[in-house]
Amino acid sequence: MDFFSAMQISSSALSAERTRMNLISSNIANANSTRTAEGGPYKRKDAVFAATPAAEKFQAAMERMRRGASPAGVQVTQVIEDQNPPRLQYDPTHPDANPQGYVALPNVNVVEEMADMIAATRAYEANVTAVQAAKGMALKTLELGSR
Repeated sequence: MDFFSAMQISSSALSAERTRMNLISSNIANANSTRTAEGGPYKRKDAVFAATPAAEKFQAAMERMRRGASPAGVQVTQVIEDQNPPRLQYDPTHPDANPQGYVALPNVNVVEEMADMIAATRAYEANVTAVQAAKGMALKTLELGSR
């Protein structure tokens, strides 16, 4: 694995985690949105990650690297909407209440979203650390070559 492969893998992870954090932020921002352009309450969105084509389990990846194949990163393959039903809350004074007085609220759990945000932030930080380590190793290599 060379310097650029390590940077490419980490940059793909940084991009994927940034997309995940943006979706989580959107979910939190719309936690009380009862109307959307499509009609009905906002639906929670989530990113689906997939390894780029060359990635597989660690042992298989190591074997591929021995044969000269490049290691792989991650990508967001799609953004899906949560299909769980909306939460119903009794509020007959709300403009979007049904005839029985219930309002359909988004299927967003703010506590769960915050836990996901912490996990995404930690994954992002880990990849920044990996980029910094690769950069540091490359700089040390350049220092050795200039002596």
